[in-house]
Amino acid sequence: MAEFVIKIADERGHLHQQVEHGYSEAEVRDRFSSQGYLVYWVKPQGLLSGGMSFRRGRRLKQSSFLVFNQQFLTLVRAGLPILNALELLIKRQKDAYLRTILENVRERVRGGELLSDAFAAQGMIPKIYTTTLMAGEKSGNIDEVLTRYINFQRLAMTFRKKLAVSLIYPVLLISVVLIMVTFLFTYVVPKFAELFNSLDAKLPEITLFMLAVGQNAQKYAPFVFVGSVVTGLLLWRWKNTDGGADRIDRVILSLPLLGEIRLKHQVSAFSRMLSTLLQGGLPLVPALETAGASMTSRRILKGVMRASVRVREGQGLANSLEEQSIFPDLAVEMIEVGESTGALPAMLNSVAEFYEEDVQTALSASLALIEPLILIVMAIFVGAVLISLYLPIFTLGVH
Repeated sequence: MAEFVIKIADERGHLHQQVEHGYSEAEVRDRFSSQGYLVYWVKPQGLLSGGMSFRRGRRLKQSSFLVFNQQFLTLVRAGLPILNALELLIKRQKDAYLRTILENVRERVRGGELLSDAFAAQGMIPKIYTTTLMAGEKSGNIDEVLTRYINFQRLAMTFRKKLAVSLIYPVLLISVVLIMVTFLFTYVVPKFAELFNSLDAKLPEITLFMLAVGQNAQKYAPFVFVGSVVTGLLLWRWKNTDGGADRIDRVILSLPLLGEIRLKHQVSAFSRMLSTLLQGGLPLVPALETAGASMTSRRILKGVMRASVRVREGQGLANSLEEQSIFPDLAVEMIEVGESTGALPAMLNSVAEFYEEDVQTALSASLALIEPLILIVMAIFVGAVLISLYLPIFTLGVH
């Protein structure tokens, strides 16, 4: 038996990473899945300490991977054997990182491994992809499941791009405001302080307050900057821990507007992913575990994990999700209708489309309010600073 490192989550959502003995990665994965654990990944022990360890910390470009799958699907549909298709695509692959991954996949397939196991061994391939491939291999419809995966990725990437484009202007606006405020307090206000000191005039209280703020800002700005960087790094490391990720997710979801948008975005992503897996022929419980493991929200992840346990015990999906008090009532009702009519994948797609549109509408409405609010606050703030600085000059001019 070989040694494998496995990362799992129990029914409470607690993460564990341990070394296990097994005959293959698939055997270890199936063993823990059957025990009710949510399996994130399984890797050979040597993969973490040997020649493949240089990949840790790197991320696969989703756009490059999507293009590869589109080309791979075309070659498979044309009747080309998988090994020959991989060989041809490796030669034409411009992304060096993806080419290295595909070379390792080719060697594993050549050695007798299934294509899904070969991709799963890479560690950074999305689990939905390897699970979809596995379902296609078992059913003999690998081209069909690849088509569904590609369509899913196209929709997901389009939605993410729309969100990113919607956030560009507010982020630029906030950045400009922060730069301007920093410039005012670290350069402009101290210059006025030097001017007023040379005049030796009595200054209004608001001017004295603003000058004190500016002088302290100039004096302590380097320390504030270093402190902010260190705090940001510590928060980033804390975010990657189980407790930190759980606490941050709870705070975000409790926010009045942002929390609702994040929840709906996660619901739409989960529904789309689960629908894709079910259409690919995967049973409901493994599909639930795979879709749940891909969620960035800890609350959604833990809730789906608990729901998958109840589904494994024989309870319906809608009732299992309703017990977790996570999904919106409308989503649960639509899923219940899909279960009762035998059209669950189609209904899950409807849930995803509805909440994707809802997120776009809510985000557009929020930004429509936030953008003028930022401009008004910026105008009031800058106006107050300028009035406090020029007021003594006007007073001196009158006298």
